[in-house]
Amino acid sequence: MTSVLIAVTGVDYWTLADGTKHPCGYWPEELAAPHKVFTEAGLDITIATPGGIVPTADQAGYTPEMNGGSAAAGQKIADYIGSIADQLAAPAVLEDIDPADFDFVFVPGGHGPMEDLAVSEPFGHIVRRFTDAGKPVGAVCHGPAALFPAKADDGSWLFSGRRLTAFSNVEEGQVGYAARAAWLLEDRLKSEGGIYSAADQPWGELVVVDGNLYTGQNPASSEPLARRLVADTTS
Repeated sequence: MTSVLIAVTGVDYWTLADGTKHPCGYWPEELAAPHKVFTEAGLDITIATPGGIVPTADQAGYTPEMNGGSAAAGQKIADYIGSIADQLAAPAVLEDIDPADFDFVFVPGGHGPMEDLAVSEPFGHIVRRFTDAGKPVGAVCHGPAALFPAKADDGSWLFSGRRLTAFSNVEEGQVGYAARAAWLLEDRLKSEGGIYSAADQPWGELVVVDGNLYTGQNPASSEPLARRLVADTTS
């Protein structure tokens, strides 16, 4: 059976440029939609967080404003997250994970990964081991921030020179945080050597695959990214 490690942020805040802590966590759709795809495909799923902390959903992810004006869409996501509450209540300890036990790793977004996974050396080592084994590493929206600690032998970023996507500066500006962030993900990915691209329109669906690196731009990209990962790991 194909097995997937879903690495979820363990924090419930994101430190802004002025030092204030913005309440957040993981983005619900970016966990719910892929989890559903993986479940329907019959994958064995393990959810893990730093220290085994019970993860926090960013409540903004359930609002009509963030779901095309639809309260029903937000409620559908909330209902799915509720249906996997037992899994979320007892996550594995991310630092104890052995990549040899999994076929691929997936990181949902939300601003949380910008706070903890982006500076997690243990997770960087995990990502390096997946990559060395040629196994897919997937991340969506702000999830690619979790890839920064993964280093090559010479200390450079492991994914320098690779094509990828993530939440764009324009999208960050449209949700009101571009001017308040300590750093922007698109800018950082480029500065580390990533070859960044975005959809023609903000919030448009985009999945980019380069070797074992699978990335999606935003919430709308969560499901198609998950489906691509399933197709490439179960065929």
